[in-house]
Amino acid sequence: MNSNNDRRVVITGAGVVSALGDEWSQVKSALQSMKSAVCYMEDWKKYEGLGTYLAAPIHDFALPDHYTKKKKRSMGRVAQMGVLATERALADAGLTDDPVIRSSATGVAYGSATGSSEAALEFAPMLENFSTSRINSSTYLRMMNHTAAVNISVYFGTQGRMYTTSSACTAGSQAIGYAYEAIKFGQQDVMIAGGAEELCPSQAAVFDTLFAASTKNDTPEATPRPYDRDRDGLVLGEGACTLILESYEHAKARGANILAEVTGYATNTDGAYLVKPNPETVQRVMASAMKDAGVTADDIGYVSAHGTATQHGDIVESNATYQVVGAKPISSLKSYTGHTLGACGSFEVWATINMMKENWFAPTLNLDNVDPDCAPLDYIRQECREIKTDCFMSNNLAFGGINTSLIIKRV
Repeated sequence: MNSNNDRRVVITGAGVVSALGDEWSQVKSALQSMKSAVCYMEDWKKYEGLGTYLAAPIHDFALPDHYTKKKKRSMGRVAQMGVLATERALADAGLTDDPVIRSSATGVAYGSATGSSEAALEFAPMLENFSTSRINSSTYLRMMNHTAAVNISVYFGTQGRMYTTSSACTAGSQAIGYAYEAIKFGQQDVMIAGGAEELCPSQAAVFDTLFAASTKNDTPEATPRPYDRDRDGLVLGEGACTLILESYEHAKARGANILAEVTGYATNTDGAYLVKPNPETVQRVMASAMKDAGVTADDIGYVSAHGTATQHGDIVESNATYQVVGAKPISSLKSYTGHTLGACGSFEVWATINMMKENWFAPTLNLDNVDPDCAPLDYIRQECREIKTDCFMSNNLAFGGINTSLIIKRV
């Protein structure tokens, strides 16, 4: 509930590791040229029974040389991406060497769906062959779900709050939300927030067994197809995105460049199904975020959709959106990056902030024929659209019936 004592919360820095590029100029080029990062994964053909061979990987990812072997020892790929994105975000915010980061005034809110799969394999010989030969002192540190969050905290020396949002597809957006609340209610001055995910065929197998992964293996450029009548499921991706959140007063006092303001957040649970979203609670989370922000549907100029291209998910999400905000302009960035799970919430907020600042928004790729069961929203498709707005909504939905909605404003 809002009160007169609540503090304003702003975003002052961002850092990205993505399949579309690591800088806004690169990501912008991909979005405006409408080119996705989805490709055919030849190596996945060796997995018997797997039906999808599609993903959006980051090719040739490696940490810079100043990350020594000792510093990397506790980091699997997911933590490495999260730490590197955070390093870039702190630099963007002008906080790299600021003592506030290594103090109790700064906290971390960060998530991923899982830890590093490679580390998990080190436990396999113990369970299969009763041998601990592959387990070492860093195995669990690389495997645990909160590996990205704690590696960020240790590497940069934060001493404030820690929120580890291992909530699958809402990990990144919940992290932003909890960071926003921590600052809003005076618990922290600065928060490092976001999410990361490394690509693993085991994750593709999860969705494949649920018949929720795309099998358009011969045409990777034509999938995923959010909201399209011919969609056949999602495609996985990987990456990391870190945002630096601060109280408005703290940011202004140090002369920070403010990228945007977080004005509303809500999260709830369906309490009904593990893998099928509930339209009533999805509607409620959006309405709650708007109430928190003190905005109406008229204020929302664009909706950043979850838009995974799953049959049931697209229908529920689009209809819930229509019920709450009406036929607003909407598109899904997952049509470019694939579904990056823990990273998607923060990446989508970051990209949408940049588009809002430049008064244009990218279309949903491959949306040729809107599914008649999806709501009659103003789907941006086939070309970028010029829209000037000072406020957008960003939504994410996750396994377990976890829903999030964020309201972001131009400053």
